[in-house]
Amino acid sequence: MTKLIDVEIRQNTLVRAKPEVVYDAMTTGSGLDAWFTVGSEVDARPGGKIIFRWKRWGPDKYTNDAQGTVVEAKRPERFVFQWKADNPSYATTIELDFEEVEEGTVVRLREHGYQDTPSGRAAMLECAAGWGEALTLMKYYVEHSVTY
Repeated sequence: MTKLIDVEIRQNTLVRAKPEVVYDAMTTGSGLDAWFTVGSEVDARPGGKIIFRWKRWGPDKYTNDAQGTVVEAKRPERFVFQWKADNPSYATTIELDFEEVEEGTVVRLREHGYQDTPSGRAAMLECAAGWGEALTLMKYYVEHSVTY
C-alpha cells in the first residue's frame, strides 16, 4: 500500500454573507454553476454523488469532470465529500466547515488523502492552488455577484 502524505491542504476565507448562502454556493449544482462549473450535480446526502463539470474553463480552456461521493451534509455547517479529481486511481477527502462570525461566514476547507508519490505530490500542489482560487471566486460571487 502506498503511503499517504502526512500534510493536508488547508484554505480559509471570510465571506460576508450568511452561512446558508455560502453553503449553497459551495454544495449545490446551481450554486457551483453560478461561479465555477457548467452542469455540475450534487446529491447532498451521505452516499450521494457529486459531479463537478468544467467546460473550457480558464485561460487553458480546461474541460473535465471530477466525480465523488458525499460523506456528510449538514446544512449550513459542514459538507464532506470524497473525489478522484485528476487522480483516477484513488480518492481524497474534502471537508468544508462553515462558521458563522459577526462579519459573515468563515469557510474552512481541508483536503487530505494524497498518496506520497511524485504524481500525488504534484496533484496536491495543483489542488492547493486550485482551492485557493475557487474560494476566492466563490467569495466574489457571493459578495458581489461576480461570475466567470
